[in-house]
Amino acid sequence: MLSLTNVSSWTFDGDPKPSRLAANLVERLKCSLEAVRSLAKRLPLPPTRSNNGKTLVTVDLSEIAHPPTPARSSDGDDAVAGEVATLKTRIESLQAELAKLEVTAVGHRADYERERDRADRLVAELLKATANLIMTREMAAKLEGEIAALRSPPQPMSWWRWLRTTG
Repeated sequence: MLSLTNVSSWTFDGDPKPSRLAANLVERLKCSLEAVRSLAKRLPLPPTRSNNGKTLVTVDLSEIAHPPTPARSSDGDDAVAGEVATLKTRIESLQAELAKLEVTAVGHRADYERERDRADRLVAELLKATANLIMTREMAAKLEGEIAALRSPPQPMSWWRWLRTTG
């Protein structure tokens, strides 16, 4: 396995200068030396050994599609810390809002329970009124039957029935 940590020069195909230092490649790709080394490890570039023991890698810049990434500033940690602080304050405000909403939810829950009890009482009252109505209608039907029987002319009795009743 070839270690590319000692790569110090590259040759460019089609470039008038056959060899460039790593710093030139860093400058050309607009990235760090470690990024160049990582790129050389990932790409299938054929390495060769020079007379002084260093590894040379032939690079064709037309084959490399390396988008430059913005370099991190030294105050990058401060920016991250500022974002973390902003997020923490946002979390605290959301937690406070959640606490307010929970209090409101408790109030709504109490209203719901009260209305449910009221509805249960109304349903029970309605069931009692319905039972009373049914009982009243049955009583009215019975009384109507008795009134109809009293208003109808008496049926003539046969002699044998008369004998049984007077008997």
